[in-house]
Amino acid sequence: MTSSELPAWSEPFADPRRDLRRSLRLRGVTRKWAWGDATGAGVRVGIIDSGLENDHPRLRGRVVQNVTVEMTDDGPKVVPDGTADMFGHGTACGGIILSMAPEVELVSIRVLGADLRGKGTAFAAGLEWAIEQGLQVCNLSLSSKSESLYPIFHDLADRAYFQSTVLVSAANNVPAASYPSLFSSVFSVAAHPEPDPWRVYYNPAPPVEFGAWGVDVPIAWKDGGSTVATGNSFAAPHIAGLVALILSKHPGLSPFEVKAVLASVADNPGRRHPWRHRTDAAG
Repeated sequence: MTSSELPAWSEPFADPRRDLRRSLRLRGVTRKWAWGDATGAGVRVGIIDSGLENDHPRLRGRVVQNVTVEMTDDGPKVVPDGTADMFGHGTACGGIILSMAPEVELVSIRVLGADLRGKGTAFAAGLEWAIEQGLQVCNLSLSSKSESLYPIFHDLADRAYFQSTVLVSAANNVPAASYPSLFSSVFSVAAHPEPDPWRVYYNPAPPVEFGAWGVDVPIAWKDGGSTVATGNSFAAPHIAGLVALILSKHPGLSPFEVKAVLASVADNPGRRHPWRHRTDAAG
């Protein structure tokens, strides 16, 4: 796959020989220290998306709550939801996270419909609810291009950051501004093409900080199915899974600390990590 065929913002991670100009290496911080023997136990991950298909085999019965954002005359309202995925996209993200952190608990916050579209205000309301619930990690494989919602998403991202909710946000698949993926407080993610869920790159030059596998990824899909897809949407949950493992092993780390740990153990040019992961955590 050529760079022109990749989702937008993925270019820094397309060539493993490329110099990403990073020098961070925290003494004593290795992958074994960061997430060795961790399974994600004790961590709740919110998936703000099209819903989760609770009985999908790849979700392994790990969905503990389903809510949806309804648009009412009084504005968006979060209400209990069923167990369905309106499109398949949310289930795909949940399956990726569980393949890496098999003992996390998933919370579905549905803000997208059957056409994988939704109101930016519904997205913001779902994100606010997730932050208020104290979820440790939120996977945001969606974004808003609304300039009018910029300050709202900026405020929500700051609130999440200071209360230790990690927001993992996929960059837009096209080269256009979208939020909250461009905010420095979130873990912004674009795709790299290497078929390894444990390979992660760090890029200190904005707009995207982390690269994860997002090209030709085998994913869970609607109605108990599966498919193969490409997109920054499927790179983000790989990072969310790693974050969940880190927080499972080191409860209480702030988003700043987790970001520093993940950047420190990244597979950037010239760095290799022979210790990868626990076999039974690979999923």
